[in-house]
Amino acid sequence: MIPAVSGLLGLDPSEWTVGGLGSADGLGGAAGAAGLSGAAGTGGGGSGSFAGALSSALDSLQQTQTSADGAAQALATGQATDPTQAITAVENASLEMDLASQIRSKLVDATNQIFQTQV
Repeated sequence: MIPAVSGLLGLDPSEWTVGGLGSADGLGGAAGAAGLSGAAGTGGGGSGSFAGALSSALDSLQQTQTSADGAAQALATGQATDPTQAITAVENASLEMDLASQIRSKLVDATNQIFQTQV
């Protein structure tokens, strides 16, 4: 795992556990935007698990998107005093969404490769 992403998720690879993500309700509204669906399973809901880290990352993505939306609205209505802060918020949200999209694509590719592996 890339060190910057590992730090962002707040996990050390030795802390990873394998478990289900639970329901889509537990992941928040960002799960659908990131292309994730609720996988039925047990366990993995703890803060030290991979599912917990994924849920936390999706919550962070949602907060960043909400912040960028508010900053863009403030800029459009003339309420923003410093346009560079609004532009920075929108750009950070864009970069975070690009990262989430790339991670999703890699996970889908890896899953497809596993399913196509012949035993």
